[in-house]
Amino acid sequence: MIRLARVGARKQPYYRVVVIEKDRARNGRSIEVVGTYNPRTNPASIDLKRDRIDYWTGKGAQFSDRVAKLYAATPAATPAA
Repeated sequence: MIRLARVGARKQPYYRVVVIEKDRARNGRSIEVVGTYNPRTNPASIDLKRDRIDYWTGKGAQFSDRVAKLYAATPAATPAA
């Protein structure tokens, strides 16, 4: 599953987008970190490794609801000409 893992201080959330087994704890050991999300900036900063996310979804990983919205909100990287 591809979901968020919270890091950062109290009342200052910062999230990593991680590939993790579905039944593990929120901040449990992840397989791979595939991005970051900082909701405290204006606008919120989202950094995703789209190639790695596509790889994991090809292997059967599913998005959590929030990560699916973040993935849809970020534009795909345009290939260099």
